[in-house]
Amino acid sequence: MSNIQGKRQMQKRKLGTSGLEVSAIGFGCMGLNFSYGPGLEKQDAVALLRAAFARGVTFFDTAEAYGPWTNEELVGEALTPMRNEVVIATKFGFKDGKAPSGMDSRPERIRQVAEASLKRLRTDCIDLFYQHRVDPNVPMEDVAGTVRDLIREGKVKHFGLSEAGVQSIRRAHAVQPVAVVQSEYSLWWRQPEADVLPTCEELGIGFVPFSPLGRGFLTGKIDENTTFAKGDFRNIVPRFSPEARKANQALIEELAAVAATKKATTAQIALAWLLARKPWIVPIPGTTKLHRLEENIGAAAVELTAEDLGHIEAALARIQVQGDRYPAHLAAAVGK
Repeated sequence: MSNIQGKRQMQKRKLGTSGLEVSAIGFGCMGLNFSYGPGLEKQDAVALLRAAFARGVTFFDTAEAYGPWTNEELVGEALTPMRNEVVIATKFGFKDGKAPSGMDSRPERIRQVAEASLKRLRTDCIDLFYQHRVDPNVPMEDVAGTVRDLIREGKVKHFGLSEAGVQSIRRAHAVQPVAVVQSEYSLWWRQPEADVLPTCEELGIGFVPFSPLGRGFLTGKIDENTTFAKGDFRNIVPRFSPEARKANQALIEELAAVAATKKATTAQIALAWLLARKPWIVPIPGTTKLHRLEENIGAAAVELTAEDLGHIEAALARIQVQGDRYPAHLAAAVGK
């Protein structure tokens, strides 16, 4: 898959004050075999993950719920040869590892997930262990306390929260310092800017945007005529209805104008915009294609000037993104 000699370097970033240092662009592994239609053959997924490492990516994001379980197995197999050079994040928090079944962050369940994830990832320590979604039935203090104990036992290095609100972040952080908060964040979903990002800055917590390319829309390769494979999650997402896609093309046109001046792609501008927000932000785009991987990694070298950022901000102020990010029946299950 690669004819390069040796491993390329990418600039590193520190996720808050936790000491966790990773490549400026990470890799969201979910789509390799889950949620976006037919996944890659196992050997192709393994090869792509190793190609990402060869190109400087050192931060890989998975979860027991992706599959469930099979995504962690892929990641474990792919990264075992370079285990000491990468940071692997995984997640707990859904009943039986299945998001539609609802939340389950009881302490005994967290411990079960940790032990099972360690085996699937073929490792003796999870670098970053996220609560996938806040469980309203389990006090956050119990969740944070359980992860704190796992850290003390050497099974986990860092604690993270995904899609958590400010109150949950503060309650968790008071028991066990939260190293990273992960939430959807991109040019077309900016909700974290209201209070989550300021809280992260205050507490020294790193921030990891998932779906940084708007589930592919911000690549500029999707329009109202695009069809998605059977089983692709986007088929039921309101923001991906043909009407919403047509309305949201205005954002792509603005990005394309900036991209043209930078000799970059719209996807690279979208990722560079996130990198420009804060030095402790690390997006985790996912892909199943080598050329998209290289395109995403290239975003780390794109520098947006104050003028560029002002142009994008003005465009965003004019454009109202159409469509909800989750269908109504799933909004409760995933927390929003």
